[in-house]
Amino acid sequence: MEYKGYTLETADGNLYVKNIKDFNLTHIFDCGQCFRWIRQEDGSYRGIAGGRLVNVRYDNEILCITNSGEQDFINIWYEYFDLGTDYSKIKSILEQDEIMKEAIKTGWGIRLLKQDFWEILISFIISANNMIPRIMKTVDTLSVLRGKCIDPVMNAYSFPDVETLANTSLEDIQQCKAGFRCKYIHKTSALMSQGIVTEDILRNMDTDAARKELMKLPGVGPKVADCILLFSGLKYDVFPIDVWVKRVMEELYLKKESGLKEIQQFASKQFGDLTGYAQQYLFYHARLNKIGMSK
Repeated sequence: MEYKGYTLETADGNLYVKNIKDFNLTHIFDCGQCFRWIRQEDGSYRGIAGGRLVNVRYDNEILCITNSGEQDFINIWYEYFDLGTDYSKIKSILEQDEIMKEAIKTGWGIRLLKQDFWEILISFIISANNMIPRIMKTVDTLSVLRGKCIDPVMNAYSFPDVETLANTSLEDIQQCKAGFRCKYIHKTSALMSQGIVTEDILRNMDTDAARKELMKLPGVGPKVADCILLFSGLKYDVFPIDVWVKRVMEELYLKKESGLKEIQQFASKQFGDLTGYAQQYLFYHARLNKIGMSK
């Protein structure tokens, strides 16, 4: 079967997608945008997305996804892996200086996942002042506590829905050990169940307005808001600034200590509407090469 330039085949319960370029699983799953994918010994990744547990591996322009068929690719994976976007074109536009050329060389296979908005919202509230391994553990624990079991053999659980978390007491949420963030999860869940903020509302706003709207929610500051907008696929002209991005911008571009507003303005001027993509290449490059570690 052919679908939008990709050849789909199924065998033994696995889906094989051919002709995929600009794609590297390690770059995609280890660039800080997702928390439910775990690298396996054979280099594949096991994760939970689209309400199911799957294993994915990639070799020679072929992506193999277990527990999936052709219709799943159309309904879930084509959008999830952002396979309708021409990343070769994006990279050619961004490669306007030697710094970005190096960053893209490091993370050439990054793709921005289009993840579930609700799960991303809570996951990035958990991410505030936190380390990626701890974020992953907390998100998984919260899923086991209040999500639905989707694979009893592997003890895999989907992320709890809005209503479930909204009806969960603060004491129960605290079992996920998210510390001070538990009260934010509790309060934000209650507000979201009332429809205070929705994907459609944010999608129809300009980026500044969408950021401000998200920041009405407890636990959502500017950086978390930008991450939510970017990693749910709502806005691509955002530039989330964490410690790694701040370091790489100061050390490689601005050559001085800089405030967040100054970095944002420089990024917007330098990268235009592609700031979100640029941020991911720079984040991965900085973290992998420990840029700015001397500070």
